[in-house]
Amino acid sequence: MVDKVIVVMPAYNAAKTLARTYDDLPKEIVHKVILVDDVSQDETVEIAKRLGLDVVVHVQNKGYGGNQKTCYLKALEDGADIVVMLHPDYQYDSTLVPELIRPIQEDKADMVMGSRFLKGGTLAGGMPIYKYLSNRFLTTVENLALGQHLSECHTGFRAYSRELLETIPFLLNSDDFVFDTEVIAQAVAFDFRIDEIGVPTRYFKEASSVNFRRSVVYGLSTLAVMFRYLASRWGLAYVPQFKKTLPEIISRYHLPQILRQSDMSGGDSMPGMNDQGDR
Repeated sequence: MVDKVIVVMPAYNAAKTLARTYDDLPKEIVHKVILVDDVSQDETVEIAKRLGLDVVVHVQNKGYGGNQKTCYLKALEDGADIVVMLHPDYQYDSTLVPELIRPIQEDKADMVMGSRFLKGGTLAGGMPIYKYLSNRFLTTVENLALGQHLSECHTGFRAYSRELLETIPFLLNSDDFVFDTEVIAQAVAFDFRIDEIGVPTRYFKEASSVNFRRSVVYGLSTLAVMFRYLASRWGLAYVPQFKKTLPEIISRYHLPQILRQSDMSGGDSMPGMNDQGDR
């Protein structure tokens, strides 16, 4: 059976780069592209509709993490077997989607990340030096805390298996940029397999980028996630983010639309449904 591959694009003011990002996608393997617009002030929505994308427009800005929550819920509802998260800012090479999803298709991984450090030339590709140094430092800390050997933990080009997204409680994550870090920690907490492929580095004027102040906030937030993960792992604190599964935190009325498994179709006996203390 052919896997249903859905690409999700969390978008904010991506009008200048969206078409190029979409045009490079290998249409022969991508079944659907979902763009979730987070109240862009440019023509992102209009361009997405002209391209034939499935467009969801937020009523108000929900942040980068909040945008991804909508992306994954919509992809699961639409029956995705594999979900590819791709920034529509053209920083990542869309033609590499087949390579990105291959480890999942071959049952060698549940999550695959496109690393800008595996192929080298990161600084030559335009990554600012402060971003390079902070990325190296944070990735080292995350590897130590999570027991991984990843070359990069801060990429906007990722693929997830349906099983992973149906398990990790991503709705408990931040609505800000640290959402991506929390997903990695949750994948490790729930014993999912993580792999990487090398991708080229692209930085240019139209590409989205977080400024220095936001980068500092992001770095501190990342360290806080690692602290919570270790506290949970060592039994020092109960952190629902790393203990509860997705079916335990969403309304039973939405379970049939979101989750594929028949035993997750709802009912008062669902685990965690009556646990009011972790809301």
